Amino acid sequence: MDWDQLRFFLELARAGRLVIAARRLEVDHTTVSRKVQALEKKLGMTLFLREPDGYKLTEAGRDLLPQVEAMESAYVGIAQSLTPGSDQQLSGLVRVGATEGYGSTILASQLTRLSQRHPDLKVELLAVPRALQLSRNEADIVITLERPERGPFIITRLTDYSLRLYASHGYLAQHSPIHQREQLKGHSFVSYVDDLLYSKELLFLDEVVKPARTPLRSTSILAQQQMVAAGAGLAILPAFAADQNRALVPVLPDAIHFTRTFWMLMPIELKDIARMRTTWNFLREQAAQLQSTLLPEHG
Repeated sequence: MDWDQLRFFLELARAGRLVIAARRLEVDHTTVSRKVQALEKKLGMTLFLREPDGYKLTEAGRDLLPQVEAMESAYVGIAQSLTPGSDQQLSGLVRVGATEGYGSTILASQLTRLSQRHPDLKVELLAVPRALQLSRNEADIVITLERPERGPFIITRLTDYSLRLYASHGYLAQHSPIHQREQLKGHSFVSYVDDLLYSKELLFLDEVVKPARTPLRSTSILAQQQMVAAGAGLAILPAFAADQNRALVPVLPDAIHFTRTFWMLMPIELKDIARMRTTWNFLREQAAQLQSTLLPEHG
């Protein structure tokens, strides 16, 4: 049996779409189609139903899948036992999706180190101001604000993180001092675009104050941070990002602070793939090492 053809079958079974399987295998989608068709011809059976929303396994395909997964596990085990330090030889593509702030501020440097550690590994970072969907195969590993209630996923609580109220030194110098919450009412605020808010976990401004003025809004937390740094007003920002900007200073840090959680998800069918497992463990380790940055002390 040709393992090369079988691995194409396995990836298409996991992805459900040619273009996603091709991305993970780093080939053209026509190559995936050709390999799977060759396997079906060799076996004399149809393994997939071609439907408008993707490829679905037939009964024959479902019977074959666990056998091929066992072959994959055996292959990985043999490779690691025969090659000293084989973990350093990871190759293939991993796509990591994350919230914009965490992805740009934290993951960008972490994934650079991962890439340097595994030169043959290719990593794509999707750092976007919206929720990514594992069910749509938008990414292999997703870091999100909301824990899904159901789904065939491996889920871990990656880390908690702090948010505070911030303003620029320049803004505070031009306005009366803020010593208590009641003094916030007359100030300008920067916030999210309400009808484009992608997570209820980002609803916290109303818990602080009913702002009289919100002249600037953005779907991007990093854009909000730049607006505040430029003197637009006050905003609630993640401390791991805002504390790196010398133009910003926390306002009422002892009284106004929030804690939110990042969850990390991965489809169950990817858990035994060496590059996915290594990336998953690496991100957990890195988050654990950054607790003082993610959860700074108040005050």
